[in-house]
Amino acid sequence: MAAKQRVIVAGAGPVGLLTALSLASQDVPVTVLESEPGLSYDLRAGTYHPPSLEIMAPFGVTDEMHQTAIKVPRWQMRDRKQGLIVEWDLSEISDLTPYPYRLHFEQHKLTPLLYKRLLTYPHAEVRFSHAVKNVNQTADKVSVTASVPGGDDEQLEADWLVGADGGRSAVRRCIDADLEGFTWPERFVVIGTSIDLSKYGYAYNAYVADPDEWCALFKMPGDGPPGFWRVLFPVLPDESDDVALSAENVERRMQGFLKIDTPYPVISKIIYRVHQRVARRFRSGRVVLAGDAAHLNNPLGAFGLNGGIQDCANLTDKLGKICRGEGEASLLDLYERQRRTVNLEFVQEYSIRNFKRLAAKTPEERQANIDDLRRIGESAESRRQFMLVSTMIASMRRANAIQ
Repeated sequence: MAAKQRVIVAGAGPVGLLTALSLASQDVPVTVLESEPGLSYDLRAGTYHPPSLEIMAPFGVTDEMHQTAIKVPRWQMRDRKQGLIVEWDLSEISDLTPYPYRLHFEQHKLTPLLYKRLLTYPHAEVRFSHAVKNVNQTADKVSVTASVPGGDDEQLEADWLVGADGGRSAVRRCIDADLEGFTWPERFVVIGTSIDLSKYGYAYNAYVADPDEWCALFKMPGDGPPGFWRVLFPVLPDESDDVALSAENVERRMQGFLKIDTPYPVISKIIYRVHQRVARRFRSGRVVLAGDAAHLNNPLGAFGLNGGIQDCANLTDKLGKICRGEGEASLLDLYERQRRTVNLEFVQEYSIRNFKRLAAKTPEERQANIDDLRRIGESAESRRQFMLVSTMIASMRRANAIQ
């Protein structure tokens, strides 16, 4: 029997679609509103940690991802001058998860998998070109005003609204839940190349510390074997986007990272600004936030999208119970306590730590970081604890322990 209560989800990105899919699978009627005319094509996120794969597995998504994704059981911390510092092997935590690896799979490939499954439910729908303009609520209902093609606004009513509409969330603005934190002065440029960096000793995921131009590497499946590599560099404030993305500077950065005899073949390049911010609240009455609408962080460690997927699992478990009359609305206060706390003390803390570790300037600080990583790598127990954090298993455990 379908639940009596209906949910509107703003945003048809991975978090919004997964939220809708999870609710629909619990017989909750759900409507997704997406401002764009179709699914977005995002060139940034693409790394999935074990908990995310476990969360998506019941829907058949994880199995389908594996058909073309790249497994990354080992990843590296390196220094541009000293080379390899430590290599982490996630098979050491295979007793904790059926997926002891990172999975590389572009975000723009995930959303169609979620969308396809969502549309198999007759009580679920996605309305594209529906941009949230305003939100009003009473004690019993929430009303959403959405702009639609043709100029006339559309009014939709539901029992609950989930704002999963990204970093520029209209839902967050409507409930006055400002983002608190800061924006890094550096921007990030991500360059895609077909050169096989594994031939030079790099794992499919590696972070390379350097005081002037650190970088991060990710092997991605692309359109199929042999795939391609994304290489991420910082861009200083005095360098314009156009200059950073010029062929000359793209080549300079790549050759500075790894000198080769030929020009680098470049298949993609993007630049974007990076934030460390958390909404001052995740809930206002019948409205809750999840994913980038609730928190933003730098991508070093791949905590952003994965944190949003963990939001989704936590939220839909509670909201499904509420919609079926099996739980009180106060469960959403618990969601806020659990997910906002771990975003403040885990996602923000460790993503900032990762950034500072790569960008350390003084020889003393750089050597201290190297010594610390080597010390961790020498002990099976310290490696295990490090990997619990880096895989976000520790984040899930911490959230679940909060009452």
